[in-house]
Amino acid sequence: MKEVIFIGIDVSKARLDVAMRPSGKTFSVANDGRGIAALTRRLQRFKPLRIVLEATGGFESSAAYQLAAAGLPAAVVNPRQVRNFARASGRLAKTDSIDAHILAHFAEALMPASRALPDTDARELAVFLSRRRQIVEMITAETNRLARMPQLIHRRIATHTRWLKKQLAELEGEIARRVRSSRVWRDKERLLRTAPGIGKVTVSTLFAKLPELGSLSRRQIAALAGLAPFNRDSGEARGKRTVWGGRGQVRAVLYMGCLTAVRKNPALKAFYERLLAAGKRPKVALTACMRKLLTILNAMIKTETPWRPPNDSAPMIISPPPSAAART
Repeated sequence: MKEVIFIGIDVSKARLDVAMRPSGKTFSVANDGRGIAALTRRLQRFKPLRIVLEATGGFESSAAYQLAAAGLPAAVVNPRQVRNFARASGRLAKTDSIDAHILAHFAEALMPASRALPDTDARELAVFLSRRRQIVEMITAETNRLARMPQLIHRRIATHTRWLKKQLAELEGEIARRVRSSRVWRDKERLLRTAPGIGKVTVSTLFAKLPELGSLSRRQIAALAGLAPFNRDSGEARGKRTVWGGRGQVRAVLYMGCLTAVRKNPALKAFYERLLAAGKRPKVALTACMRKLLTILNAMIKTETPWRPPNDSAPMIISPPPSAAART
């Protein structure tokens, strides 16, 4: 019988340390174009059942994308999960080689799903969005700094702030141009922007960071974004359900969108007020609204239906078009 192979890849800025299971063989390559190409060719010969890499601040991106593009079953996992797995396995020491072996063991024991990675357009859009977020943070920092610094330095801070705002405007123009240049994104943007509280930053972030929108069920999309509540019950004790994990940037834009939506979106406003009346804390109620808003957006894309306000005769927020109803 052919041996089933699992691969763990420990990622650093300069190097990829690779471990194979069950053979225990190890090797390393440079974390650059030539090294990743050589790694891909080598792993294609082995035909592993699963390859696992840790999310390492973006250093894993090139390897993960090229492995996936070559048809290899690569999965990028949360480092916290792997570290907890290592502790549970009694592996407390930590070196690059040990980490690679742990990742290979993790791949064999848990078989994490290898999800489709964003395409080139989505990855490039994510880069511009990341830079936009950095510039917004710098503008906020400079604005806050202005109130604390002596008057003699105010002019320099103001000059820098104006330059940052110019950079921000240019970035937002580039992001808008990229969304408009894609027919798929352009049509989806037109649908999503019909929902009150959904702006261009929210839409572009969803395109870049949540490409699965419209292709999953409401529970799956909520879990992917980190908005699905987890029980904390044991015996007769009943703990508070909490949300954690998922995609932080998606939650951040949904939070800002909900701050507007609970005032301007009739459906979410009524839902939010109903939760507050039931004794829910504002933050808990707002999180529930984020989950509901994401569910609405997911359904809008899935059924290709724009948002419409609720009324007495049609309490649902959205309804599928006749063509979609006919297909079901």
